[in-house]
Formats: sequence, C-alpha cells, structure tokens
Amino acid sequence: MTDKKKPLVVVTRKLPDVIETRMMELFDTRLNPDDVPLTPAQMQDAMNIAEVLVPTVTDRIDRALIEAAGPQLRLIASFGTGVDHIDLKAARERGIVVTNTPGVLTEDTADMTMALLLATARRLAEGERLVRSGQWTGWGPTTMLGHRISGKRLGILGMGRIGSALAKRARAFGMSIHYHNRRRVHPELEQELEATYWSSLDQMLARMDIVSINCPHTPATYHLLSERRLKLLRPHCYIVNTSRGEVIDEVALTRMLSKGEIAGAGLDVFEHEPAVNPKLLRLDNVVLLPHMGSATIEGRIDMGEKVVINIKTFTDGHAPPDRVLEALL
Repeated sequence: MTDKKKPLVVVTRKLPDVIETRMMELFDTRLNPDDVPLTPAQMQDAMNIAEVLVPTVTDRIDRALIEAAGPQLRLIASFGTGVDHIDLKAARERGIVVTNTPGVLTEDTADMTMALLLATARRLAEGERLVRSGQWTGWGPTTMLGHRISGKRLGILGMGRIGSALAKRARAFGMSIHYHNRRRVHPELEQELEATYWSSLDQMLARMDIVSINCPHTPATYHLLSERRLKLLRPHCYIVNTSRGEVIDEVALTRMLSKGEIAGAGLDVFEHEPAVNPKLLRLDNVVLLPHMGSATIEGRIDMGEKVVINIKTFTDGHAPPDRVLEALL
C-alpha cells in the first residue's frame, strides 16, 4: 500500500463535512451521507472491498466479520477512543492494524462529567421537568433540595486522561479527590490534585459521596461495579458514568436506585444502548443523556483529523501514531 494509487476508504457513518471533504481529497472514499448504521450484511460488503475501514464506536466489528473480510483490508481506523467494539485479537491474527483517536476528547468528556455530576446532585433535570410541566408553584424553603458538592469526596474509577481532567475540575469546586486505578499516577500529579490513592476499589467505594466511572470497557472491567460492589456504596452516594455502560451492572443499579439504596445517578451511557432500561426512565433521581459526553463540534473535527492522519501515515508505509495494542489496554 505504498504506491501512488489512492486507497479505497469506506466510512460507516456521517462525519463532519470538513473531514469528509479532506478524505475525498486524499483517498478513494465511500461515504454514508444518510448516516444510517450499516447492517451486518452491509458491513461485510464494506469489508470485502475496503482497504481501510472507518467505523465508529457503535459498529460491532466481531471475529466473524473480520475473518470473512477481503484480503485487501489492512487498516481499521476507528472514529472514537474506545475499541471494545472491535475484536482486536481477530484483527491481529488477520494482520489488520487498528487505530483510534485518543486524547482529543479528554476536555469535552471531563466537562460533561462535571456537568452531569452537578445536574445529578442538584436535581437540575428534575427541576427543569417541574417547570415545563406547569406544576411549579414558586420558591419554597424546602423545595427541590439537592446536595452541595463542595467538601464532598469524589471517587474516580480510572485515573487516565479523562479521570485526571475531571479531578482538576472537581478540585476547583472544592471536592476531595480519591481514585482507584491499575497503576498509581505520577507523584507530582497526585500532589497537584491532593488526590488519595486506593489500591482497593471496595474500600474506596464504601467511603465516597460521589463515584465517577472513567475507565474503559474491557473484559476485565465488565460489571466492575457489580451488585456486590454497588451495595458497598452508602445510601447518600451518587454515581456518574460517562465511560461505558457495561462497566456497571445496570439491572442491579436500577433496582437499588428505585429502593433508595443509592441516592441518584447521572448516566450518559447504558449497558445495552441505544436501548435504555424502562425502569430507569421512570426514576426521578436519575439524569439520562444520549451518549453525548464528547459531542462537541471541535471534538468531532479533532477526531476526524486523527483518523485522516492515521490513514495517511499507514498508507504512506509508516506506523500510524494511534495504533491500538492489546497489551496496553
């Protein structure tokens, strides 16, 4: 793939216009202007012709699709940070390189996490619904009482780029920062954030006022917040998740929220999205968002530019800068 012929690139969803235009200039590009998700059969057709496939995090690229792909497919340049939708082992066995778009969504997702944290603790969505319903009768000294976040303990599960960015924001709001991570962060960052490290997730969960999920979804993190661990949370605790729905046992979470065993939750992601547990929809102590944590114009353009760079670098015969390696996940 180092000759002058433009590589055939198939894009599975509608991307920002500026990115699609650049792809058309550089590559032999097939776009999806209608933005209708591809069926498994359509995805297989795309993988039978594409030299480079550009899927998104909602496209399930499993072993069966990869093993049946045409021999010309050499790169899967995913538009997104998470790669749990791609069978990385099957791709490696087929000699297909996988790239993603890390780093560019950090600030946007941290902003949304902080917003969701505030919305949940201060009952913003519930208050907004009250006004729209026409049932608000005016200010009252005990009306719509939420909780102050200043002085509260925030437990961050996953202290990577986004977790660290969230910690900086939460610190500015006067929160006490705690975290659990596979590896302890650099001492300078820990000191800057005045963060407390917990090697035991169980011990951290039992002591927090708010818990934020910021770890990726991998086989090791599936239902990391199991029913057993959710029961470690104190009744006044809130949970915020802008990572992946599969990290939490959603059935157990819903049941505990409905019983008041957890104070509330702010969820931008769901275990079986776009399907949402109907019982969650009926709860007032939950803020629900449609997986929009990274949804800014600037962020989407930055993601697209990373995809273009990864494709161009690879097709020029070099190692793409954002290659995904299983061992590093």
